[in-house]
Amino acid sequence: MKKDIFLLGSTGSIGQTTLKIIQKDKKRFKVKLLTTNNNVEKIYKQALEYKVQTVVIFNKEKLKKNLKKFKKKKIKVYSNIIDALKTNKKKSFLTINGISGINGLEPSLNIIRHTENFAIANKESIICGWNFLQKELKKYKTNFIPLDSEHFSIWSLLKSENKNYIDKIYLTASGGPFLYKKLISIKNIKPIFALKHPNWKMGKKITIDSATMMNKIFEVIEASKIFGLNLKKFEILIHPKSYVHAIVHFKNGLTKILTHDTTMEIPITNVIYENKYDYNKKYYFNFNKLNGNNFIKPSKKNFPLLKLLNRNFKNTYFEVILVSINDLLVKKYLENKISYISLHIFMLKLLKKPILSKFFVLKPKNINDIKKMVNKTNQYVEKFLKYNVK
Repeated sequence: MKKDIFLLGSTGSIGQTTLKIIQKDKKRFKVKLLTTNNNVEKIYKQALEYKVQTVVIFNKEKLKKNLKKFKKKKIKVYSNIIDALKTNKKKSFLTINGISGINGLEPSLNIIRHTENFAIANKESIICGWNFLQKELKKYKTNFIPLDSEHFSIWSLLKSENKNYIDKIYLTASGGPFLYKKLISIKNIKPIFALKHPNWKMGKKITIDSATMMNKIFEVIEASKIFGLNLKKFEILIHPKSYVHAIVHFKNGLTKILTHDTTMEIPITNVIYENKYDYNKKYYFNFNKLNGNNFIKPSKKNFPLLKLLNRNFKNTYFEVILVSINDLLVKKYLENKISYISLHIFMLKLLKKPILSKFFVLKPKNINDIKKMVNKTNQYVEKFLKYNVK
């Protein structure tokens, strides 16, 4: 019997990689659900190629414009997960969430009840709504698997370990395209150069986050929540080769290191095949990548956003505001509306504004509270930029 898979964010890099893996083994797996926000053409082709009969297009205007095209091919199209799975009676074997940004939270909350295993690479959802996700996972007895390479690595290393014996967990960062440049020398660097990641092919937003180190900051916060460990247990190390993904040092003096090539195909395939897959030496252990391996402590002078890790993250509105500000600033930078250095300066300035900081001690009670805070934050940031960008 084929194993059913639901794929959230099928048109993004995680989604496309997942489909390529499934393509090789269609006898074992069946994609039952695809989702996208805006990329209608791509999801239409995916639905035809993988014979998927249920599609979600979150952008209602685009859904309306393209409804006839899908209907002709007898593909059911919905604008949300709840309606798409209303008549679903059987849990899928696996759901993979590769949606980018905080928009991935609501679909996650709505799909957990419909799946046996839930694998997620959407860090913003975990940062802003981990307590809500945990509640759903527990309620519906759904198994949780972190899909980001670093978190999947930590998860793999800690499977048979007692968390009380952990001394330190190191998450590695590539350092991005500007590792050996001083921030002041690239303050006006254009997005085209910031998007040239040395090791990974990723979406635009996450690539910019990699350059500023915001992506790694998010990953530390995410790991702290997922593994239930104090933020002080984590440290960031720059590892330019991106071969080592996680290092766990234990109080007994032992250290575990997990390595794999710079491709998301490895964690995704291991999730899909439950760690029982033979790569036929496609990604063999390459000791040359460990030889002469220099690990570097990141400098707050070149990566000033690292100062954010001095704060507390207790499931308050602070996490929602942080993610919202970053999302909007990165969007503006990619549109060439703000400079590269403004990504750093404006983030740190905005978090000090009383109109936002007054919410840092309050906690959202539900997904609607989070949505309202995202809108409130976006409105204020737009106003701030109007008066602070020349």
